[in-house]
Amino acid sequence: MRSFCVSVAIGALVSVGSLTATANPYEDYEGTTIVVSWPALSHFQAAETLIEEFTEETGIEVEVDALQYLKLRDRQLLEMSKDEGEYDVVSWVVMWKGEYVAKGLLTPLSQFFTNGALVDPQYDIDDIADAYLQNGGIVGGKKGYMPGKSGALYGIPFGAETSILAYRKDIFDEHGFDVPATYEELVALMPEIQEKAGIGAMTSRGKTGHQVTAGWLLHLAPLGGKIFDDEWNPVINSPEAVQAAEVMRTIAQTGPTGIPSYGFSEASAAFLQGDAAMYLDTLKIAAMSRNEKLSKIDGNVGFALHPEGTRCGSETGGFAMGIPANAPNKEAAFLFIQYMTSKQGDRRMVELGGDPIRISTLQDPEFVERFPEYPVVAEQLPCADPDWRPLIPEWNELNIDVLGQALTEVITTDKPIQPIMDAANEKARAIMEREGYYKWASYRNQ
Repeated sequence: MRSFCVSVAIGALVSVGSLTATANPYEDYEGTTIVVSWPALSHFQAAETLIEEFTEETGIEVEVDALQYLKLRDRQLLEMSKDEGEYDVVSWVVMWKGEYVAKGLLTPLSQFFTNGALVDPQYDIDDIADAYLQNGGIVGGKKGYMPGKSGALYGIPFGAETSILAYRKDIFDEHGFDVPATYEELVALMPEIQEKAGIGAMTSRGKTGHQVTAGWLLHLAPLGGKIFDDEWNPVINSPEAVQAAEVMRTIAQTGPTGIPSYGFSEASAAFLQGDAAMYLDTLKIAAMSRNEKLSKIDGNVGFALHPEGTRCGSETGGFAMGIPANAPNKEAAFLFIQYMTSKQGDRRMVELGGDPIRISTLQDPEFVERFPEYPVVAEQLPCADPDWRPLIPEWNELNIDVLGQALTEVITTDKPIQPIMDAANEKARAIMEREGYYKWASYRNQ
């Protein structure tokens, strides 16, 4: 009898040990094929190797539908509006998140984070930069797109960004220029660089439409400006907004001559090809400056915090990814997103040439030694402004048709700036009134 009990106990122990040894959270999804929709951009191209490693480890196959960025939204809207769509994962620009949620096209991620069989206990979502998570993935908080108690998580950042200052160390050293820490110093320095160094002081986006607006927004936040107040009244003619426009005019007057025609690529190229001493825009300039196919200035670039005005305030932008409401393989899709944005996945993305989203990656001594911008980015992120631009459906019209036209007039003429911004403010208010943003105010005032 005793012998039997011992053998049973040993058998049970072996059974449990075997189960523990072979436990695999991916096992139930092996052989599943998920389809991912994302842009044909460098960060996502770098992720292709990580996808191969994901499939090798998990047995989950991945098909990628990579589209040119400007075609992505229309394709995603078409698929996500069907009863059952083709996509299991979609990656969106931060401006699209509100529209996708308002139309019921995304799955809240909370239902997956409550499933202990799916969630890796070591995932540590708190390690993801707050600014990136809030900007790309939270919907329903303050103003509908900012953090707040009413907000919910719909996406995880992947390919997110903020702004930093890049500058030519060799030029600054040769002429004894100090790296500007404030807007007062920046504005004073630009004509000095132009005069003494004989080079464009700062490059910038300036092409009519959303590009020139993006250039202006970079200065609006640190100078204390906003697009709307808390009652949706446009304030793009405020003293802060006018001051940001004045900065844009100074940049155009002291920078490379082509600024009014520059989009992102042209503005970046002006710095990388040696036509400007400073660049104030996305952190992606750091990796670009080390790319021998793009840059003539590798080894001569320094990085600093976005200058402060009345406050610190840098860009929030880039991409996040989540799961469509009509996705056929939601749990496998969650496992994919978790893998790609885990601590190990984030480190691997850096090794493959992508951009990190986690503070632990930015502060890793190995990467800090290799990438001098990482400490700057880590210090900059607490200042990244979640209200850098209003992530509302009307933004596209405001961005291109209102601000994009007014700011072109600012940087291409010598007309007084205040009347230009006053006229733009009136147009913005008319759009918001047309879309019903003032109904509650009118109701209360009856």
